[in-house]
Parts: sequence; C-alpha cells; structure tokens
Amino acid sequence: MSVPIPPILELLKKDRRYTLEAYQFVREALDYAHRALGMGAGKPIRPGEEPPPEAHLTGQQLCEAIRQYAIDQFGYLAKTVLNSWGVRSTSDFGEIVYNLIDINEMRKSETDRREDFDDVYDFDEVFVHQFKIQIPE
Repeated sequence: MSVPIPPILELLKKDRRYTLEAYQFVREALDYAHRALGMGAGKPIRPGEEPPPEAHLTGQQLCEAIRQYAIDQFGYLAKTVLNSWGVRSTSDFGEIVYNLIDINEMRKSETDRREDFDDVYDFDEVFVHQFKIQIPE
C-alpha cells in the first residue's frame, strides 16, 4: 500500500531554497501576530480561539509580525537563524507564503500580491543596527 507524501514534503523536494524550519517559522509568526500582537483581529486571541475570518494580515503586516517574532525567539541571532534557513529578505517571506498558499496551507485575499512582501525592511537594519537588548525591570 502506498502512503501519500504530505504536501509540505513535496514542496521541500520541489523548491529547495528554504528549509522546513523556515516554513514552520512563518506559520508560527502568523499565529503570534494573531495571538500575541492582536494583528488583524483588533485584540489578542486566547489559546484555543480561532482568529475571526476578518483577521487577515497584509504582506507588510505579516513581515512586521515575523520581525517581532524572530527577535522574540532568537534575539541578536535572528538574522543568522533566518539566513541559515535560506531567508535573506522580506521577499523570501513572500516566496514562503505563496508556496504555502499553493499547497493550501495558507490563504490569500483577492487583493494580496506576492510583491506585497518585497523590500518591507532591510535585515541588517532591523536585526543588527536597530537591535536593542531589553532588560526586564
């Protein structure tokens, strides 16, 4: 009996630019945007709650959520970690998102465009030059 190959594995075989971790991270960042930042929903979403249908994020909003999530997760190493996954610019986030859309793992609205992710910010600027260590009070 043949076992079907999950779509994400087919995607990784077809497009080798990004690692599985990059795809997982973008999905986690979308969840972080809804739950921790309240982006798209107007308020943070509690665990177990589903984001409302109108909780859609633009490409620019998702890039911002990814930036904040990367800093939250990896601190000063955010750029290094993203680069190790093949992600070097916000355009790469767009490629990842649209690859996930192609395999029905993410959705887009009629107004969304792949180009919405291009040049949203510079990795060196946001992950290196603007990085500040936050000391808890």
